[in-house]
Amino acid sequence: MAQRDMTFPAMAQTAEYMTDAWQRSVIFLDVMRERAAQYDAHTKDPAPNVLSYDAELVLDARSFDPPVNYLLYRIVPPEDVTIDPLKRPFVIVDPRAGQVSGIGGFKADSEVGVALKAGHPVWFIGFLPEPVPGQTILDVTNAQATFLETVVARHPEAEGKPCVIGNCQAGWAVMILAALRPELFGPIIVPGTPLSYWAGVHGKYPMRYAGGLMGGTWLTALAGDLGGGIFDGAALVQNFEAQDPANTFWTNQYNLWSKIDTEPERYLGFEKWWNALVTLNAGEMQWIVDELFVGNHLAAGDIRTADGTAIDLRAINSPIVVFCSKGDNITPPQQALDWILDLYDSEDDIRAWGQTIVYTVHDHIGHLGIFVSGQVARKEHDEFAHNIDLIDVLPPGLYEAVLTPKEAAGVNADLVKGDWVMRCEARTLDDIRALGGNDLEDERKFETVARLSEINLALYRTFAQPFVQAFTTPSFAEATRRFHPLRLSYEMFCAGNPWMRQVKGLAESVREKREPASPDNPWLNMQEMTSTAIVQGLDAMRDVINWTSEASFHAIYGNRALQAALGVDTSSTERPRKPAHTGLHDELVRRRDEGLRRNMTEGGPVAAVVRALIWVGMSGRVVDERQFAEIARLRRTHPESGALTLADFKQMVREQLQMLLLDEEAALGAIPGLMPESGDQRRMALDTIREVVEASGALDHKARQRLNRIASLLGIGPAAIDKRKAS
Repeated sequence: MAQRDMTFPAMAQTAEYMTDAWQRSVIFLDVMRERAAQYDAHTKDPAPNVLSYDAELVLDARSFDPPVNYLLYRIVPPEDVTIDPLKRPFVIVDPRAGQVSGIGGFKADSEVGVALKAGHPVWFIGFLPEPVPGQTILDVTNAQATFLETVVARHPEAEGKPCVIGNCQAGWAVMILAALRPELFGPIIVPGTPLSYWAGVHGKYPMRYAGGLMGGTWLTALAGDLGGGIFDGAALVQNFEAQDPANTFWTNQYNLWSKIDTEPERYLGFEKWWNALVTLNAGEMQWIVDELFVGNHLAAGDIRTADGTAIDLRAINSPIVVFCSKGDNITPPQQALDWILDLYDSEDDIRAWGQTIVYTVHDHIGHLGIFVSGQVARKEHDEFAHNIDLIDVLPPGLYEAVLTPKEAAGVNADLVKGDWVMRCEARTLDDIRALGGNDLEDERKFETVARLSEINLALYRTFAQPFVQAFTTPSFAEATRRFHPLRLSYEMFCAGNPWMRQVKGLAESVREKREPASPDNPWLNMQEMTSTAIVQGLDAMRDVINWTSEASFHAIYGNRALQAALGVDTSSTERPRKPAHTGLHDELVRRRDEGLRRNMTEGGPVAAVVRALIWVGMSGRVVDERQFAEIARLRRTHPESGALTLADFKQMVREQLQMLLLDEEAALGAIPGLMPESGDQRRMALDTIREVVEASGALDHKARQRLNRIASLLGIGPAAIDKRKAS
């Protein structure tokens, strides 16, 4: 009897768990049915997207010459959102990397959402699932230029050109366009965008080795030929999934099954985007891998348009905001930032080109989280939207955007627009190098891959491609797409499967009689332990594959004989990819500097105040959003500065900084001559400078010394500053 008392509870718990597990399995199948229905709806929709906002189609680039499959939408603001026509528009460009467009406006907490909340008009550049035959990447670039021209024309009252956000692969496309048509752009934000394609650190980010281990890009050409001139985006999505097999093959589905009462809405919401697959022209994909991911030609300025124009990223004159994450194994920080090391020799070189670069590195968020995480949208993207004008007028240089909670702001919290305080702190190229990256040996290995890829691709095109193309029929190409494993994982649960026809009704019945197991059921603990073991096993398998891939790559392409045979210079001590040094640029810089020296005594009181502000602020190498809020207030209320547009103010800031960098003492010495003789007006100007620099808190010793020197130049003693401050 005692034995029966001991075993009976275990039997009851087993029955309880088995009932729960069976019910979860039925509901799981029903969610798979809904997931498949979403996929089927996307395949039948001629223009699918996953925007959660109403959008008005403005331009269809299929009518352009040459035509491409891109569309320009105007986001219709929700009724509770007020748009300020004076604020610059935001243009969000989504990546065409396997799925349909809309990820930038997927949820309320999104890039679209935060821009609308900040009062900006929002536009969206999307695309259709199938490309126009023959379209190229540079054709798409030309179409997007027309889109931006339209946006600019629609907002004649806006203070500033559009802020353009290019997500992931759309980021490098936006950067290419900005290099060719810089006049169309305000600040550029590139979240999760690869721009330095070979970069990384040992032991991480194995995707960068794939091109070498496959012998280059000839397999891309083969895939395009087998697809009848079409490259299936499902292959790109599958590559992403392969980076985390535990999540792909187990965790994603297990989380749904184990939390079936709460997880379906989130799961189906994400799958609505993830399972909406698109295609590219084979030529488009070939260009991407040849020119960018294997060739790495973008930062070197080796890509040219049809008319021979070199694409030089140094020609971009808008601020560039780079948002990346250490937890992103698709676009790690090195691939997002090391193009700066390729393009510029120093921070002075960045300033000489008039470039402003702001970066921020998240500690752990993954690649998709950069675009879809509500937490990221409410922090980083929200701060970028609120402070886009600050970013636009930052003096040229390299900065890191540092965000701290508003409650820790201290003084003048009322000047903070969002929940975080943004400070742009000056950085050096050594700060980028400190994140880790390739040494010269690594660069030579990737250069070897690029050269081998060119040879293998030429061999394939000469000896194999004619036969592959001759024997690939349209029906065969369509079948290769239809039976892709990723598509089959959706279609096997579609309504056409007779085994799925009874699932919906059965699931409804199960939901009505749902009996979840109690949280203390020991079988649930066993279930979690089993899941953990499976994840650990798949992670271990991934780690072995990654280690083997990396070791093989370095062993093969580190071979000096192979490098020499392919013409790689093994004696160079310089990074192998440097854009051309142009005498024209040097001459333009020289003439600009001569003009600035002549104009040091011109500009009046506003120029004097701006020059003094920059010089005092340079001591701490930090620009705080509260300081900019004070400047914006003064610019609106001051009788002289109020006439300045934001673009004029930005130009004045850049000129005054360059004057200080050219000849600091001469620039400071000219300040008294720019000011009126009246002592009261000079004191008012000094008060203005003090209010701005102290907006973020008390000055440190060095900044205080600089403020005192400005006071002395104006004939006002330091005691007067302290007295007015006390009053």
